[in-house]
Amino acid sequence: MNDVVIVTGASSGIGAATARLLGVSGASVVVNYRNSREQAESVAADVAAAGGRAVAIQADMGNEADIMRLFEESDRAFGPLTGLVNNAGVNGPALRSLQDYTFKETMDILAVNTAGLLIACREAVNRMSTTRGGKGGSIVNVSSIGALTGSPGRFIHYAGSKGAVDSMTLGIAVEVARQGIRVNAIRPGTVDTPIHDKVGQRERVMRASGDIPLGRAGRPEEVAESIVWLLSDKASLVTGAILNVMGAQR
Repeated sequence: MNDVVIVTGASSGIGAATARLLGVSGASVVVNYRNSREQAESVAADVAAAGGRAVAIQADMGNEADIMRLFEESDRAFGPLTGLVNNAGVNGPALRSLQDYTFKETMDILAVNTAGLLIACREAVNRMSTTRGGKGGSIVNVSSIGALTGSPGRFIHYAGSKGAVDSMTLGIAVEVARQGIRVNAIRPGTVDTPIHDKVGQRERVMRASGDIPLGRAGRPEEVAESIVWLLSDKASLVTGAILNVMGAQR
């Protein structure tokens, strides 16, 4: 496999699982992180041990200059890009009701989850587009069940940022379809990842399991399987799709 894939927010959770699975297929993987250097380097080592190549690159996905540097460093490390997984995402530090939202917290979330994702797509398309000399490729955006539910009483700003991801995925997919690039998204439901610890909701993962028709929360590795499938040629007819990966959760 000669794929070169950037996975944003890949130091833990779904991003880390995706990077490791790409390593099994022999891909060259850019393991992006913002703060967790040691974790990212550990994931990169796992990718290499699995048979791929990897480099950990720091970049804040809410900062355009950082995003552009991430892609430039990827170019130097591995050459032409063939895939992008927009997994990086942030949320507020605690549950929120409408009266508690602040402008700054909301804009910080939108910077990473929405604007940063769009700019990353721009940079990927600039490199992969067959009309610009690229080899084509695939982009997978990570949305959320919140895009469907609105996450009332918890994280409406986060849910809104993911609703925008869905809309942008559909628009970009159509715009670049004849440039050799497929663009899709996945919507995970409750997945047992560190993001729940960051917002003090570890117990919510356990409580939610009983309400999920499948009977349990998801695992990062299960979500990664869907992402890697969408990146691959096995999904060659799939573009502009948003795949629910949530065990029929609603």
